[in-house]
Amino acid sequence: MLLRIYLGESDRWQHRPLHEAIVLKAREMHLAGATLFRGAMGFGKSSHLHTSKVLRLSYDLPVVIEIVDAEEKIQAFLPALDSMLKGGLVTLQKMRVIAYRAGQETPPAEKQGE
Repeated sequence: MLLRIYLGESDRWQHRPLHEAIVLKAREMHLAGATLFRGAMGFGKSSHLHTSKVLRLSYDLPVVIEIVDAEEKIQAFLPALDSMLKGGLVTLQKMRVIAYRAGQETPPAEKQGE
C-alpha cells in the first residue's frame, strides 16, 4: 500500500514539525519506508496559494509524505497518524512493488559467480 499525506510545512505536533514527527513515527513503527517531498507551490481546501517564489515567499510550503508497506502495517499506523493530524489530506492506494533493495553493493567475488 501507498499512504500519502499532504500537509503544510508549518504544521506542528508536540512542538516539532508535523512532517518530521510523522516520518519518525513511521520509522518507530518499523514501516518499510517513508519519504518527505517539499513542494514549490500548491493549495488545499482553503484555496490559499503557497509558493516558494521570491516575491511571495511562503513559510508554509506544501509537503507530501509517502509511506509504503504491507496493508496490515499501514492500517496499524493509521490510528497514530490520526492522533497527530489536525488538517491535511490523506490518501491510500494499492500498489505493486517491483523491487525493494537496501542498495548494498554485491562483493566482487559474488559478482563473478565465485
